[in-house]
Amino acid sequence: MVGDVPVGGDAPITVQSMTVTKTADHDATLQQIYALAAAGADIVRCTCNEPEAAEGLARIVPRSPVPIVADIHHQYRRALEALEAGVHCLRLNPGNIKNPEHIRTVAREALDRNVPIRIGVNGGSLHPDLYKKYGDKVTPEAMVESALQEIAYFDEVGFDLIKISVKASSVPLMIEAYRQLAEVTDHPLHLGVTEAGPPPIGTLKATAGMATLLAEGIGDTIRYSLTADPVEEARAGRQLLETLGLRERKNIDLIACPSCGRAEVDVFTIAQDAMRAFGERKIPLQVAVMGCVVNGPGEARDADLGIAAGNKRGHLFVKGQNVMVVAEDEMVDTLVEWAEFIHEHGADAALARAGATKDAAKRAADEDRDRNLGERGDDANHAEEVIAQIRRGG
Repeated sequence: MVGDVPVGGDAPITVQSMTVTKTADHDATLQQIYALAAAGADIVRCTCNEPEAAEGLARIVPRSPVPIVADIHHQYRRALEALEAGVHCLRLNPGNIKNPEHIRTVAREALDRNVPIRIGVNGGSLHPDLYKKYGDKVTPEAMVESALQEIAYFDEVGFDLIKISVKASSVPLMIEAYRQLAEVTDHPLHLGVTEAGPPPIGTLKATAGMATLLAEGIGDTIRYSLTADPVEEARAGRQLLETLGLRERKNIDLIACPSCGRAEVDVFTIAQDAMRAFGERKIPLQVAVMGCVVNGPGEARDADLGIAAGNKRGHLFVKGQNVMVVAEDEMVDTLVEWAEFIHEHGADAALARAGATKDAAKRAADEDRDRNLGERGDDANHAEEVIAQIRRGG
């Protein structure tokens, strides 16, 4: 338990992030913690790098909406001070707290308070002896050995409230390290690609590493380490878990076609406008934006709600059934209105709401579909013409 949040076993996978404020500035830090919690963070980490930071934690912890982890580097006394401040968890980096007795002292104090500790191995700060042992380079084996050494110190004082991470900036290295770690321990694992960088590449790197492991059943908590506003980390973490079906959806899942020669509207703009319109509304539905009615309703039939463009108008559909026709400039507003209705009353009520207009809506969609196919054909991007030209040239 990290505060009141269960970690490991059959508990839901949790999202973590870290504040970038000075912890001593407790008001600014609390403001960021609340923003992170609103974006989907279940647990938040704060640095404790000076006595003033520990004092800040003493003011932060009682007012925080989520459990707080104190991030400790180099100076074990900061860990003891953080425990006094009432934090719900510690993060220790075995690469830079090198005195075994200091580690055991922290473990004893944490044990007395029933406070868990994350062993945060980082590929960039391994103990020099491990670098030397493994050929002066970071390897999965070196990171796993670092974690096991730390566990051994904790075992000496009977402490087993442990989470472990073996983060690296290299995605393949990180994946292999976690796979090896999962083979030798049953402690909960905290996943992350450290120093992933700014979005979008940082988000892609972190997703590649964490999604691979989560799909294999490895991992209990996650953090996106992005060079960005930490709110983006929390939001990305939540979206990843929802996408993988590992957490219940909180906001909409907007799906949209990539557009093609049949599209009769600017799909990119409408999809972006829809994302802005839905914003942070807590509507856990799948909503589709499709560029035409040729394949739109069929391809998005599993969506709770969607709209497909055709002949300067939009065809609204619920669970694959056409329900009404709206003007092109009303498409986004109509989506939001019907999403709110479905969220409150359900899809069956929405279909009943459409009533007799459903038949007319389907006829209109069929007309636009036939017209689109008649004008553009099945091969809207003219691939067959290109192929024929290639064959003639060959």
